[in-house]
Amino acid sequence: MASFPDFVNEDEIARSRSIGELISPTSPFEQKYGRENWTVAFAPDGSYFAWSQGHRIVKLVPWTQCLKNFAAGSTKNSVNLTTGRLSRQNSDATPRNKPQEHCIDCGDIVWSLAFGSSVPEKQSLCVNIEWHRFKFGQDQLLLATGLCNGRIKIWDVYTGKLLLNLMDHAEIVRDLTFAPDGSLILVSASRDKTLRVWDLKDDGNMMKVLRGHQNWVYCCAFSPDSSMLCSVGAGKAVGFKVPYFYMFVKSQSITFVFLWDMDKYTMIRKLEGHHNDVVACEFSPDGALLATASYDTRVYVWDPHIGSILFELGYVNPRIKSIYIPPPTPIFAGGDNGRWVRSVSFSHDGVHIASLADDKLVRFWRIDRSHPVEVAPLNKGLCCAFSTDGSVLAAGTQDGNVHFWATPSYVSSLQHLCRMAIRRVMTTNQVQKLPVPPKVMEFLSYQII
Repeated sequence: MASFPDFVNEDEIARSRSIGELISPTSPFEQKYGRENWTVAFAPDGSYFAWSQGHRIVKLVPWTQCLKNFAAGSTKNSVNLTTGRLSRQNSDATPRNKPQEHCIDCGDIVWSLAFGSSVPEKQSLCVNIEWHRFKFGQDQLLLATGLCNGRIKIWDVYTGKLLLNLMDHAEIVRDLTFAPDGSLILVSASRDKTLRVWDLKDDGNMMKVLRGHQNWVYCCAFSPDSSMLCSVGAGKAVGFKVPYFYMFVKSQSITFVFLWDMDKYTMIRKLEGHHNDVVACEFSPDGALLATASYDTRVYVWDPHIGSILFELGYVNPRIKSIYIPPPTPIFAGGDNGRWVRSVSFSHDGVHIASLADDKLVRFWRIDRSHPVEVAPLNKGLCCAFSTDGSVLAAGTQDGNVHFWATPSYVSSLQHLCRMAIRRVMTTNQVQKLPVPPKVMEFLSYQII
């Protein structure tokens, strides 16, 4: 595990700059539950931003226009660019080269979102390709929505038209992720304890069911080369009686993090180390690192190729306790304590990691620092994601709103850029066979940050 300096000056921790927010409109039938914004997503080409406003409505906003509104100062009203719902009858006439704002009624509470783009050269694995109902072009941009009733609906982003309705999960679809290679392979994670692999170029036919989780599956993420999938989920609580109350801790024998070979659809390995449910995961842009966020108050950064923990984010520094997360103990790991980590996201530079916890703070970390480089206040946060260019972090909340912050300014070193270029095409095992000095080997393996 990488080592860090133990001392940090409190003055080094800066406040991140807020650039705007999108407010979900209230309605007469407002209810206590159902407005949670469980997921936010940016289109791969940076053209759109999507979030669940609560209940069953998904908002699609042209990202460039959104930034212009922030710059003009009309941040709170920027969601009202277009208030009407898009007509399906006229949806095909919508200009595809001019992003427009859409409100999509998904018919049930939305739990997950994912953008997917098509590359024609990536052919479907289906043999009878001439019988396909849909033929996706190079300019295709899709939005997948996972619903409370277990269904997955696929929408054309440019027109707002419903294309596919995938039905097989028996419980809430908690997360969705598209393969980054443009194949339109979609993986869904559900509370029914399974992951399902869908081929949208084969009209959404289900290709495989991945089983292994013993409880809810919270999140799944593809590696940048689409060869590996990470899935994370819940464990099983084991209780023991102590005077006057019960205390529940998670069984240490339960594995919360799974890695899958997406060429063979087999499990590669299980990663053990977390003490409680793991609710979020994401690979670094070069695929060399994997970040996981857990209710045990920790963010671990792994080497997914060999299964080791490289470093962790979240210990208490005595000089600045207020911005750190307590270490995982049976008490902290056993139940809600205001320190659960809800989400984690890697920036495109491979240097910054954002984490969001129940202690009303968003933290921006650097992989070469043991403490956050910036923090931002956020009440009732549930999810976060970096923009495509990495300049903005978006975070969704329990009341259906989205808040945006500028990410820390940083110029990547030439060494780090070279490391990322090498790690995009080489696994850790391949790097370890290179005829290079030990220090260079450690650097390329992220053992020396």
